[in-house]
Amino acid sequence: MQIQLSEADGTPYYLQVANQVKFLVASGRLEPHEQLPSVRGLAQQLTITPNTVARAYRELEAEGVVISKRGAGVFISNGVSPLSNKEKRRILNERMDALLTESRQLGVDEETLLKLLRQRSQKFDLYKEVEK
Repeated sequence: MQIQLSEADGTPYYLQVANQVKFLVASGRLEPHEQLPSVRGLAQQLTITPNTVARAYRELEAEGVVISKRGAGVFISNGVSPLSNKEKRRILNERMDALLTESRQLGVDEETLLKLLRQRSQKFDLYKEVEK
């Protein structure tokens, strides 16, 4: 499971984890009944405290995204519906706001940022071709 945290984001880490898990579910990269990493394992991977991961998992469980099975782990819920367009847009807007803020702090103008984004997009297209 690929999750990246950003200190510059301003969003608490547990919310970043929860939002990214929701995004992975909505995009189909995490499927129903798929097991998530253990609290301790994900905490080590992200170099955060296990309490932070546990809080993210509790949030996800409260929203019905995951099911916690005592002694077995945390699993993606069967009845998870894909994110609405409004929710997808909200997530993307948060990420774009963070990117714009960071680029301005680094002195990168909008045109350069768009050029870099297009280059990264092309690399992702190449990765997709290799995976097929």
